[in-house]
Amino acid sequence: MPKTIFGGEHRHLVAVLIEARQAAGLTQAELAAKVGKDQSFVSIIERGQRRVDVLEFVALARAMGVAPNRLFSDVMRRLA
Repeated sequence: MPKTIFGGEHRHLVAVLIEARQAAGLTQAELAAKVGKDQSFVSIIERGQRRVDVLEFVALARAMGVAPNRLFSDVMRRLA
């Protein structure tokens, strides 16, 4: 049984978020702290067990030092 409750195209969003965090040189705990959350918040997202709403997406992107529209463009490229 898969460990994610979201399949299909959701994996592209997760991959973009993970890659952006790693490129920013942040751990899950560091990113979570920047958005005022616990490390498990980021972990659950990265394991595909929680969806991200648009405001959370913007907060995560900014915390990683990435323009939200650039990060969203990365997601859209993968969906094409």
